Amino acid sequence: AALKAQLDNRLFGQHLAKDVVLKAVLGFSNNPSPKKPLMLSLHGWAGTGKNFLSQILAEQVHPAGLRSKFVHLFLATLHFPHHDQVKLYKEQLQNWIRGNVSACPSSVFIFDEMDKMHPGVIDAIKPFLDYYEEVDGVSYRKAIFIFLSNAGGDLINKAAFDFWSSGKRREDIQLKDLEPLLSVGVFNNKNSGLWHSSIIDRNLIDYFVPFLPLEQRHVKMCVRAEMTARGYAVDEKIVQAVADEMTYFPKEEKIYSDKGCKTVQAKLDIHEDL
Repeated sequence: AALKAQLDNRLFGQHLAKDVVLKAVLGFSNNPSPKKPLMLSLHGWAGTGKNFLSQILAEQVHPAGLRSKFVHLFLATLHFPHHDQVKLYKEQLQNWIRGNVSACPSSVFIFDEMDKMHPGVIDAIKPFLDYYEEVDGVSYRKAIFIFLSNAGGDLINKAAFDFWSSGKRREDIQLKDLEPLLSVGVFNNKNSGLWHSSIIDRNLIDYFVPFLPLEQRHVKMCVRAEMTARGYAVDEKIVQAVADEMTYFPKEEKIYSDKGCKTVQAKLDIHEDL
């Protein structure tokens, strides 16, 4: 109930992601003996809510969220920057995960910038994601792994635009319209950390979760939520002004915000004196 309330109140324009993650997490947490860890791969353009959702999810498992010593965030460009160090990264990653799951079976691991990860690095965690009772005396079946990636964003945007062009409602887009596209697209994307990955090959990702591009109405929801969070009265003139300062695509139709809600906070700062 708490997770649903958080997603309803804080994540906008992502009916698919809300639905999939809620069902996945509920099923996983209600299962006293899961066969494998929960593995979610979140895909979509910047600013659509992938980071946000992973933070909300982490807070539901460990109340301190990203500040908890049981929630671990890896950034590809920071933690795995060098192409010639892949072998070392794989060893370090295995040791890190083994040590942390030994300390807390319900550890949460978030891998951001999967599209910038060197191919091969992430395959190091495959043994921990598989259907094993234990690996070297440690059970990983209560852990949660989350991948965040811009890879597949173009495929998702095109599918959303096709729905719009044919006069269908955005809310009618279903997971089955996008998930097969995503799994194949990401597997075959040479600029993705999951390129030809054994994790996809072995079907170890439970859900490929698509994040749709945000429309102006969703940007306005983000602005209102940010104003409320800052303790301001919601002023619709400012809401409209911030939304108008965003850039939208495609060029002709201008339906989707090209940065999602990413710059809402910064743009609202400019209007604070109002």
